[in-house]
Amino acid sequence: MRINERTAFLSSFFLALPSLSAAFYLPGVAPTSYDEGQSVPLYVNHLTPGLARQDDQLHSVFSYDYYHPAFRFCQPEGGPKDIRESLGSILFGDRIQTSPFELHMALNETCKPLCREVKFDSRAAKFTNRRIAQGYNINWLVDGLPAAQRSVDAVTKAKFYSPGFALGNFDDKGAQVLHNHYDIFIEYHRVGLRSKDKFRVVGVLVEPDSRADSSIPEDGVADCGTSGNPLILTEDGETTASYTYSVYWRESPTAWATRWDKYLHVYDPKIHWFSLINSAVFVVFLVGMVSVILMRALKKDIARYNRLDMINMEDLDGTSAAVEDGIQEDSGWKLVHGDVFRCPRSPLLLSVLVGNGAQLFMMTGVTVLFALLGLLSPSNRGFLATAVLLIYTFFGFIGGYVSSRVYKSFGGNAWKRNIVMTPLLVPGLIFAVFFLLNLFVWAKGSSGAVPFGTMLVLVLIWFVISVPLSVAGSWVGFKQRAIEGPTKTNQIPRQVPPMTGSLRTIPSLFLTGILPFGAIFVELYFIMTSLWTNKIYYMFGFLFICYGLMIMTAAATTVLLTYFLLCAENYRWQWRAFAGAGMTGGYVFINALIFWATRVSFGGLTGAVLYVGYSALIGFVVAILTGSIGFFASWAFVQRIYGSIKVD
Repeated sequence: MRINERTAFLSSFFLALPSLSAAFYLPGVAPTSYDEGQSVPLYVNHLTPGLARQDDQLHSVFSYDYYHPAFRFCQPEGGPKDIRESLGSILFGDRIQTSPFELHMALNETCKPLCREVKFDSRAAKFTNRRIAQGYNINWLVDGLPAAQRSVDAVTKAKFYSPGFALGNFDDKGAQVLHNHYDIFIEYHRVGLRSKDKFRVVGVLVEPDSRADSSIPEDGVADCGTSGNPLILTEDGETTASYTYSVYWRESPTAWATRWDKYLHVYDPKIHWFSLINSAVFVVFLVGMVSVILMRALKKDIARYNRLDMINMEDLDGTSAAVEDGIQEDSGWKLVHGDVFRCPRSPLLLSVLVGNGAQLFMMTGVTVLFALLGLLSPSNRGFLATAVLLIYTFFGFIGGYVSSRVYKSFGGNAWKRNIVMTPLLVPGLIFAVFFLLNLFVWAKGSSGAVPFGTMLVLVLIWFVISVPLSVAGSWVGFKQRAIEGPTKTNQIPRQVPPMTGSLRTIPSLFLTGILPFGAIFVELYFIMTSLWTNKIYYMFGFLFICYGLMIMTAAATTVLLTYFLLCAENYRWQWRAFAGAGMTGGYVFINALIFWATRVSFGGLTGAVLYVGYSALIGFVVAILTGSIGFFASWAFVQRIYGSIKVD
């Protein structure tokens, strides 16, 4: 009976793995119920770049305000008004505003006018045509749902809703055409509430069209024109356009709680699973190989060393010296027992970096776990970015505590500088680069530029919450006892022999960093694509597994590197362990450059500077995170092996 229960449990577990990998979704906002005929607001958001339709490449990284003067979009009476947004939404460039569209629940309306005889001069036409060629998308929001276009996965043939729809397209001759008519299809779900039915929005589709013969007479009765007669903006003259739209309501069986399912599409799930299985098998093989090699070698060495100490205790003349010479010729890691816990170079900088790495480690793990459990809902725009920022801020205590404990264990005495540098050095560098890049975005006139007020809010959160928590953590850490090594450190440092082959600095860094990068390579591609093409990423189940595989791979490879260094009588393992695992961030940056060379084509310097700058920031953060993992894994390994031998 127990065997059958165990078999059933394992079968259920493996059958549940596909659903776990895609993460759960819990609605993050309360549903809004409408009466029949009640007004449903349509909000507009910024225009975002996508993959160009003619070459499937990314040609821009700038987003533009919906009411940018060059687009000539119709404005509501009295001008557009801003809609309140979250901090994370602002940081990612969302600019949500009111619109002139009028939607009434469950009432179909055909050919409604927006605005008539909009004039495009030569400059506006060139700007708009340029954005059409770059594959820009229009973004609307109806009841919190993004207006989408129906798409089909080229691999699985699955249908899904892709947020945003094209600003324009190309005609048969390759000329840009502007979409000036919108067929809006809104799906609603009927909910019975006591006296009468209520309606909830569960889907929004937009089919844009270009119609040069659409017109709106002075009496306001619109003529939406005919499809197939595209509107082409002339760049050497003036073009007149009229904007119209139609609204169609469709009842849907989709419940409000599952309305996001059609938007959250997993691209190429077989590739994800193949990558995860491949990485998992590789990690198991790597960890097993490292464990077997180290266990067999170390167990044999430790037993011989301890047997030697027993011989020394019995004071057998001549025998102990001969045995000791034999052991020293066999292995060199015991020879550096008096130097392996020696303070590394620049201990203050290393302690500050690993402290910030511990803070990033906790922030990343908690964020991915919350997202996996569905607590970071995509229905709350910008909530994920806000959560990342706040979680990182509140884990400032962990960063200060770890930095101070490590620095005290190194024997450092400049504790005031450690307390100050831990919350200021790494965040200050990131903020400075972010601020400089934001100046480029602001100069370009992009809506993605973070407002000055938001910058002040970030600085306020930094100095009011993060810095005090880090100082408190450092104070608690310095009050703790220093972590001492199991062996005493010699007064005179031992000479380090020159390293040869793969143990030289540059080859060892590249070899150590490539293995953790291989564990996240495939998932990193989907993250980069979603980030730069403004798509929704929610595959946190895959990300959670990849994060765990990266941790195990970084720890295993760095421990192996440290063991080889010690066997080569190189006791300077601290910085090498941090830099070796941190090279994963270098590979992330190199991968971004390869993505730039293959999928990105910027025509100007500003876009290239932004892409390289933000990619370098991402690589820097990953380097600190993985470097800290490698450092602590190596530190635990060194403590363990030297604590297992008896040294006079």
